[in-house]
Amino acid sequence: MVFASWRGVVGVVKPTHRPGSLEEFIRLLPEGIGVVPVYLNFQRGTEDEFRAALNAVHEKVAELAKEGVDLIHPEGAPPFMVHGFKGEAKIVAGWEKKYKARISSVAQNHVRALKAVKAKSFVGATYFPEKLNKIFAKYFIDAGFKVKGMEGIDVPFNKVQELSGEQIYAHIKKSFLKSKGADAIYMLGSGWRALNIISLLEQDLQVPVIHPVPARIWEFQKWLNVNEPRQGFGHLLEALP
Repeated sequence: MVFASWRGVVGVVKPTHRPGSLEEFIRLLPEGIGVVPVYLNFQRGTEDEFRAALNAVHEKVAELAKEGVDLIHPEGAPPFMVHGFKGEAKIVAGWEKKYKARISSVAQNHVRALKAVKAKSFVGATYFPEKLNKIFAKYFIDAGFKVKGMEGIDVPFNKVQELSGEQIYAHIKKSFLKSKGADAIYMLGSGWRALNIISLLEQDLQVPVIHPVPARIWEFQKWLNVNEPRQGFGHLLEALP
């Protein structure tokens, strides 16, 4: 590795140039963990765009592997979920074998996070249309979960970051109550700025919330042998199960 950091270095493949999630991620990371970001440029957030993205993701994974980072995390759950639970596992395992690197997709990270909080069922929330939400739900059903809802909030893909926390909270709470509850709440996508509602949702609905940013920080700490809880961003980061 040309550049190192004293607690380890993670390489992330960002799916868009959308600001917000990288800043949130770096602010919550324990001191001493370095980040090397590389970027794709999804524009539409559609099924055809996600299905066509695998080669581009692969190129970025190869770039990070060449840098010798300690672990590689291709962000953007949809480009992997459209290949199914088993298809994704085969893709990631092939990359790990080829590059002799530790790799975790976002969707794999979310499965492990849900299992860490002992969730067997969940209500999902997204900012994608119904057709994609059905694909996402099937991914998690195949992973062994009972999906009691996977509803998208109606917003253009390039406007997700403009939603208020209150709008997102209301959407999730309505879906959760409509579904008669579950073991957990799952928020798909890093595009929305919603860290401020995680603890509030957990307090009001009495279940853990899996949000992509805390979920990746939780797992990166495990992989890098770091144990530094964070308060105010949900059970996963507070308890580090």
